Amino acid sequence: MRRFLTTKGLIGLVLVSTVVLVAILAPLVIPPEFATKMDMRARLSPPTFAHPLGTDQLGRDLMYRVLLGAQTSLGIAAAAVGMSLVLGLPLGLVSGYYGGRIDNVLMRLVDALLSFPALLLALTISAVLGPNLQNTIIAIGIAFTPFLARIIRGEALRVAAMPYVEAARAGGTRDLPMMLRHILPNIMPAMIVQATISLAFAILAEAGLSFLGLGTQPPSASWGLMIQASRDYLDRGPWTALVPGFAVAITVLGLNMLGDVLRDVLDPRARK
Repeated sequence: MRRFLTTKGLIGLVLVSTVVLVAILAPLVIPPEFATKMDMRARLSPPTFAHPLGTDQLGRDLMYRVLLGAQTSLGIAAAAVGMSLVLGLPLGLVSGYYGGRIDNVLMRLVDALLSFPALLLALTISAVLGPNLQNTIIAIGIAFTPFLARIIRGEALRVAAMPYVEAARAGGTRDLPMMLRHILPNIMPAMIVQATISLAFAILAEAGLSFLGLGTQPPSASWGLMIQASRDYLDRGPWTALVPGFAVAITVLGLNMLGDVLRDVLDPRARK
């Protein structure tokens, strides 16, 4: 806790906690229709007392849309990273534990996915499946799977060579209990760190897909969709892009700082 509660750790924790609380509480406090309510007389209104963050091209209040959009953007990112963990954990764990031919076959499949940039792979999958919320989660989850599989495989290789694993193997422990009882708990720190950092990239990926029209679809409130809708009005209403862009930047910054601190805290090699 002493190493976690540094300036960077506290800032990251405060930023991430604030965004998570907003994503959970905003839909309970703010009626959903507030994010889609249009007032053409107040379209592209700058920040005022009535609209603290201004309005967009349809007169919708940006404050409500950003607060409600936190649930969409963060929910898609969390679901996508969860899916990539479900797919990447067995791949990396089995590959690192058995090695040999099984490792070669599984890692060649992973290398085939890694040959594509993550955003390009997600863009291709989303274009094939069609643009909606569920397909966006699937596209980002598949695109991030090879990165997590590689990290898990490397940690599993390291742990599988430890003396206590060899002792357990000599004692007759079967493969599945060995992986679940001796290897998986010891690679959890690397998984937690990578999942935290992947959340930041998943938020950027969702914003990128929505900006290109292959992510969240109107009238849903999403940070990426708000940035996409503001591109034709930057000269008259720059706040329409700055407000959701600032939300994305703050969230990604907080997750990256939290991931860096978690890496330092959970990595035994970083301890003095």
